[in-house]
Amino acid sequence: MAKHHVTATINGDAVEFLCETHQSLLEVLRDELGLTGTKEGCGTGDCGACSVTIDGRLTCSCLVLGVEAQDKSIQTIEGMAAGTELHPLQRKFLEHAALQCGFCTPGILIAARSLLERNPDPTEEEVRYWLAGNLCRCTGYHKIVDAVLDAAREMRRE
Repeated sequence: MAKHHVTATINGDAVEFLCETHQSLLEVLRDELGLTGTKEGCGTGDCGACSVTIDGRLTCSCLVLGVEAQDKSIQTIEGMAAGTELHPLQRKFLEHAALQCGFCTPGILIAARSLLERNPDPTEEEVRYWLAGNLCRCTGYHKIVDAVLDAAREMRRE
């Protein structure tokens, strides 16, 4: 099967890859580029585990073809920290124990960052609404919401 040459920017770095027409962006990220922080949960866009941003828009990478990444800017969980310095959301998730098994955490962090980039002062209801597309089977969401709200407070002070 013919492969397509794609150039994109991923986590601020220019990237080139080859992919087959049917490969999802999720498959490309994990299998071709070794960016395994983005997880496959459902494969149908219902769980949010594969959340990334494409040109600033929160997206389930399982629903996008790799060839559609051409000339796009993609942010994954691997690009969230600045070197060894965790993003405030990552730190607050640790401080609030807002994770258990951690499988859903990368997608939730990406979604939460996307929210705070649009709305730096969300209400609890807005956080819950924004994260509704991310399923977690372990935590019950309360600590996640608290961590996002705490991170938002800290980020507004910076």
